[in-house]
Amino acid sequence: MSIFNSFLSLTPRTRILVGSAFLAWGTLGLYITDRAESRFGLAASEEDREALGKVVPRVQVVEREGR
Repeated sequence: MSIFNSFLSLTPRTRILVGSAFLAWGTLGLYITDRAESRFGLAASEEDREALGKVVPRVQVVEREGR
């Protein structure tokens, strides 16, 4: 039996609680990660952002004639 089928076999109230727990876990993880980055000095500097900007591909829109 797959995990999804096991999840569907739970009662609706239990599914709501499990889903809410996953949402809370994700939200808490995002909040804690941002705070840990700043506390441990791992936040991106302007130099890091500029270096990333050079690596990221750029998309240029070219107008076609005849349309």
